[in-house]
Amino acid sequence: MRVLMVASECYPLVKTGGLADVVGALPGALAEAGTETRVLLPNYPGVAQRAALGEAVAAFDHLFGGPARVLRAQADGAPELLVLDAPHLFDRPGNPYLGPDGLDWPDNHLRFAALARAAATCAAGGPDGWMPDLLHGHDWQAGLAAVYLASALPEPLVRPPVVFTVHNIAFPGLFPAETVPELGLPPSQFTPAGFEYYGQLSFMKAGLVFSDALTTVSPTYARELRTPRFGMGFEGVLEQRQADLIGILNGINEETWNPVADAALSARYSVDDLSGKAADRAALQAELGLDQDPTAFLLCVVSRLTDQKGLDLLADALPTLLGTGGQLALLGTGMPELEAAFQHEAETLPRRVAVRIGYDEALSHRMIAGADAIIVPSRFEPCGLTQMYGLRYGTVPIVARTGGLADSVVDANEAAVHAGVATGIVFDPNDPDGLRAALLRARMLFADRTAWRGLMLAGMRHKVGWARSAQRYRSLYDRLLATRSGRAPGA
Repeated sequence: MRVLMVASECYPLVKTGGLADVVGALPGALAEAGTETRVLLPNYPGVAQRAALGEAVAAFDHLFGGPARVLRAQADGAPELLVLDAPHLFDRPGNPYLGPDGLDWPDNHLRFAALARAAATCAAGGPDGWMPDLLHGHDWQAGLAAVYLASALPEPLVRPPVVFTVHNIAFPGLFPAETVPELGLPPSQFTPAGFEYYGQLSFMKAGLVFSDALTTVSPTYARELRTPRFGMGFEGVLEQRQADLIGILNGINEETWNPVADAALSARYSVDDLSGKAADRAALQAELGLDQDPTAFLLCVVSRLTDQKGLDLLADALPTLLGTGGQLALLGTGMPELEAAFQHEAETLPRRVAVRIGYDEALSHRMIAGADAIIVPSRFEPCGLTQMYGLRYGTVPIVARTGGLADSVVDANEAAVHAGVATGIVFDPNDPDGLRAALLRARMLFADRTAWRGLMLAGMRHKVGWARSAQRYRSLYDRLLATRSGRAPGA
């Protein structure tokens, strides 16, 4: 089976969040299930610098403002690639979505419509003879691919099925109504039953309505999306399409995240020999200027600093952590007021709180390896990956009961601890009091070295790779190809 994936990010070439990790790792796992995958992404400057670009397999004389090509490409550690080389749209430094002013590029609608149109062209025409059996789009940036594919191949029995994966519905890809003709979209579909969303064009809704099957990144999030609390206004269409919606829990790349072989660490360790984790802990304290206290309860955060991630709750609960002898190491960037709040704590208590604003991949590995626990207090979390990194590294997750956090961490209630299956602390309600209670419960368990070691080992043994989830995607692909009917997507 051949699958063409389309996404705006792919690790290790371009990454702003978990989307890149998924797109970078899933094709390799699918290969184990007999699926040949290519990933189409924009040729950002970072991609052009790191990938070896090959021959053109498709060309456009005029793609939303200029000529463009689809090129074969290869890069170490990345899946097999196709890149959309459109300098007028993507040859820009920095963040793939934001300009120097920190705001969205004003032509993002053109940029990611171009990506979707290139995907449809490749899916319909088979670049260099490679004809995909199925098109798999990721998040709003790929949302128009199913619409353009329907235009390229109007007969539903001819065109390949489309799977659309929602990574975070809070980013709906909204643009003014007047962009509909500019993008060559059918005006007849600018309705509540099509891609219209409260008077605007939504790339996300286009993907939800016109794709043959919908997935999201955890079973709990799939259920949550059909409720007003989490659906962000899309709960109606998702309720209508519930038979086509499934949640498949993300995995992580177990080669990239492996404490036995992680080159970023001061010392390696394994489930059979945890001694290196103590050395990593001491090295992290030294690197960040924290007190070299082997008995301190050292927690870490590796996250965007936003309300969605619940970091304002942690700021409120921080006195509880510090009041019980805890330390905090935080790596992230986001809302200025949250950055300032945590920096103030670090300036006030520099031996107890360390803050690094920005993102550093190697430091994130050292933090997760050296900490005792990792905090993920998200108000909503489609899947989350940092808690899985924590499990892999024996760093006990403290997580809110939502989305993929609830699906990937087994709460350390008395029965689960006694049975040896508990892997972390899951708290609810997700408010400052709930987080404070979770921190106190974690501190009590940490004081019981036998119980805490049990949590660490159970987490490290927990399956967090892609094998099972990749098989679920392959089963979905097989089902779509076997049961293809005459119904036009979205009809």
